[in-house]
Amino acid sequence: MKYLFIFIIFTVTTIAQVTADDVQTITLKNGMKIMVLEDHSIPNANMYLFYKVGSRNEYPGITGISHFFEHMMFNGAKKYGPKEFDRVMEANGGANNAYTSQNITAYTNWFPSSATEVIFELEADRIANLNFDPKMIESERGVILSERSTYLENDPMEQLWDQVQDVAFFAHPYKWPIIGYESDIKNWTKEDLENYFRTYYAPNNCVVVIAGDVKLSEIKNLAEQYFEPIPEGPKPRDVHTVEPEQLGEKRVFVKREVPNPYVMISYHVPETGSDEHYALDLLKSILSQGRSSRLYSSIIDHKQLAIEVGAAYWNAFDPTLFHFYGICSDNVTATQLENAILTEIDSIINASVSENELQKVKNQKLMRFYKTTETINGMANTIGTYELFFGDYKKLFLAPDLYNKVTTEDIQNVAAKYFTRQNRTVGILQTEEVN
Repeated sequence: MKYLFIFIIFTVTTIAQVTADDVQTITLKNGMKIMVLEDHSIPNANMYLFYKVGSRNEYPGITGISHFFEHMMFNGAKKYGPKEFDRVMEANGGANNAYTSQNITAYTNWFPSSATEVIFELEADRIANLNFDPKMIESERGVILSERSTYLENDPMEQLWDQVQDVAFFAHPYKWPIIGYESDIKNWTKEDLENYFRTYYAPNNCVVVIAGDVKLSEIKNLAEQYFEPIPEGPKPRDVHTVEPEQLGEKRVFVKREVPNPYVMISYHVPETGSDEHYALDLLKSILSQGRSSRLYSSIIDHKQLAIEVGAAYWNAFDPTLFHFYGICSDNVTATQLENAILTEIDSIINASVSENELQKVKNQKLMRFYKTTETINGMANTIGTYELFFGDYKKLFLAPDLYNKVTTEDIQNVAAKYFTRQNRTVGILQTEEVN
């Protein structure tokens, strides 16, 4: 096992070449926080804008509105009209992307450092002057409705996930889908959109991370010129709803014509900032990372009960769900696959995992962590992720040690604590319901 020790030391040392002190923070008068990591290895830079808004900030009547703005932000503002954002960025050698989750909406731009001022001007224009032209709103509304219909039609697992989320959460806004309900999408008003935008797309609700071939003094000057004049918005209301403790197993059946049954088993677990996050994250890897993982090797390779099986556990501001999922092989019932997944869970609760098994996933985690942080895009994204979900970007530099400190007993304890029958919701999607 000597090579494992050497690998971990190498990985932690490499990550440590960038330290917490290398990240400089600027806070503008309007509350916008900007974090800068200078890296002059290549003449490029990367900017992330993390808005602290996702489907958890919505309520019945406006569900899906966060995802809507992910689209609307590319549809024109005062200086740069419809489709101009992409055209100008590409003309200056840049590219962009965006995503919406339950918790945040993020926009990212890659560009040569010579285009830094253009990127600031583009972003400032759409933050300060987004176009709410009614024709554009209706056009994008149609795009969202089509997208919603398509993803539900094409992906049974997404449909099952939506149903399980809705049943597992009794009160918390994690219960509704990120894309929203069809009736809400059809009925957002222009006033709904403008009020939501003023609140959640305000500078004081945004964290900007810039990494690459830039200088702190240059970024400070550009931020004060382009971002600081944008007025601070009203303080977003807190999401104060706490999901009540689940008092018994919940089950949901989804009827759909599919060749083979789909299964999902979900358990309530703490938010990302919890002390138990690292054990839960490693447990996910033990169960589902690669062909040698417990679920794959047992259920697919050995028993041949599924054509797909895995686990999912995502970053979340509030207590969330740890999912197990699978698609049955031919002539295998949903009950058989469900029992096989539960057997693997019980084996960890009853006997934990071996030291070698845990060490392997620690090494995999550290290797992926290193590969992510060796690029300016990965570093910018990871700095922002830790700032938002862990409360401080500096915790990024503690992560390798915190993963290494997790013991086999910690893995067994979190499995026993959260993977209980009372705490789970089981979803089955198949052609006919079986009693």
